[in-house]
Amino acid sequence: MATTSDLPTAPLAKVEQRKLSNLALLWRFARTYPAQLTAALTALVVAALSTLAIPRGLKLIVDNGFAAGSDPAAIAPYFWGMLGIVVVMGIATAFRFYFVSWIGERVVADLRKAVQSHLVTLDPVFFEENRPAEIASRLTSDTAIIEQVVSSGASMALRNAVMGIGGIAYMAVLSPKLTLLMLLVIPITILPIVFLGRRVRAMSKTSQDRIANVGTMVAEVLGAIKIVQAFTQERREADRFAGAVEATFDTAKSRIRLRAGMTAVVIMLIFGAITLVLWQGALDVIAGQLSGGTIAAFVITAAIVAGAFGTLTEVYGDFMRAAGASARMEELLAARPGIRRPDNAVPLPVPARGALCLDHVGFHYPSKPEGAALEDFSLDIAAGETVAVVGPSGAGKSTLFQLVQRFYDPQSGEIRLDGVPLTRADPSEIRGRMAVVPQETIVFAASALENIRYGRPSATEAEVWAAAEAAHADIFLRELPNGIHSYLGEAGTRLSGGQRQRLAIARAILRDAPILLLDEATSALDSESERLVQSALEGLMQGRTTLVIAHRLATVRNADRIIVMDAGRIVAEGTHDKLIAGGGLYAKLARLQFDEVRPQVA
Repeated sequence: MATTSDLPTAPLAKVEQRKLSNLALLWRFARTYPAQLTAALTALVVAALSTLAIPRGLKLIVDNGFAAGSDPAAIAPYFWGMLGIVVVMGIATAFRFYFVSWIGERVVADLRKAVQSHLVTLDPVFFEENRPAEIASRLTSDTAIIEQVVSSGASMALRNAVMGIGGIAYMAVLSPKLTLLMLLVIPITILPIVFLGRRVRAMSKTSQDRIANVGTMVAEVLGAIKIVQAFTQERREADRFAGAVEATFDTAKSRIRLRAGMTAVVIMLIFGAITLVLWQGALDVIAGQLSGGTIAAFVITAAIVAGAFGTLTEVYGDFMRAAGASARMEELLAARPGIRRPDNAVPLPVPARGALCLDHVGFHYPSKPEGAALEDFSLDIAAGETVAVVGPSGAGKSTLFQLVQRFYDPQSGEIRLDGVPLTRADPSEIRGRMAVVPQETIVFAASALENIRYGRPSATEAEVWAAAEAAHADIFLRELPNGIHSYLGEAGTRLSGGQRQRLAIARAILRDAPILLLDEATSALDSESERLVQSALEGLMQGRTTLVIAHRLATVRNADRIIVMDAGRIVAEGTHDKLIAGGGLYAKLARLQFDEVRPQVA
């Protein structure tokens, strides 16, 4: 049996981030749009070649159009030709910009969707060991870097590569001797690029990590803003954030300084070489070995080549940043859930009965392997039975819910649903037969309608209202500005704790699943609301298997069976009256809650 502990889930595998080969991830997405790629490459090549045609046109104009006594009619075609080149270059550049930008936006959109779709399949172990805020930062800051490179950097690199290679070829046609002189400087130019480029890559990785840390800090502080303000820690958090931002700026400053130095060295080498070549060219013109048009064309082409290689040095640094960002995206896509559908999944019986069996289950949380959350735990729950689980904090009650939903697999023993071991079933099918009301209510930043409909997306608005009424949530929902269509704010900040809990109950009611899991479902309600909701829940429990976690024993008095847990084991079970009569832990808990405690006066 595959268990959580022996499957590769977390932490994230560390991918080598200093390799351009990491950009292969982007190519996997881009190649799914061959028509747009072809159009972009065609426009790019035409734009580059038309740029290189300008020196040729200039040579013809200088040699034929600036000589004394030239026929105006005879030189007109050369100027019309130059205008034609400019028109072609402008149109091709426009097409290149459109298609390259389209591909860039499309690739980033597809990448974000792929990463998000993959993330929601990963099990809780992954998110215990990798902070969700950091992952969110990767989806924003890293994809923004990738977008910049794919939308403009790749185009600039290809266009300048074509112009650089094509320009050198044309220079060789114009003057092999001068071209040879130009080529001698290229190895000298490449050396600083390779040497400094390694340091730029390392700094780019550090810079991205610090940017991610800033994003994580923002999400963490703003998500807990009430606690920050309640403990008057605004100044401290502002100072802590300022420190992280300054560290990010210092890293970026070092990277910028290094890139600036690299750019200066390359430009000085290239344009210094052009100056020397021009000197030699001037001597050849004086000697009558070259025409004025030829040397003009050569100079313009050399300037284009120099600019092309200068741009490539700048783009190289951007490519390194994108390579690091792509590696971080690859890490997310490479993560594999420990809990996943078996290759030969056993279908659950139809119709669903809702019988659960935990057979000698032993479980340790992967993040806390030193202590057992459940130890040799056995429990049979019949279809339609209501079982309450009580006990002190840390007894293993919530762990029981986590295992039943197969968020984790036990290290020993087995859990069965309607006779099928959970490890042999599809997790989605298992969870599809359950409705949950968690202790910590989750409300999405959406409307009340969308939040309740989360239990069953296909439900009609009338069915949503029926579920809201059953949960006694309809009263406050009708009072909202736009009723059930009202936006509830981030994490439901526009609702009280009790209102959020009733919304979660409505969601579970709408789910209409054969198994109901209630984790302190009425803990945030006042006495009157609790009475109403408890009545609604009792109706909902009819004909369903129900597991109830409760600290307030008054809410589970009528359960078919009460399980008392302590230190991951069942220490007692029975009805409320039987457990009271038997004494022990349950009787102690009941006495603390039900008996009136009066101070003793000496």
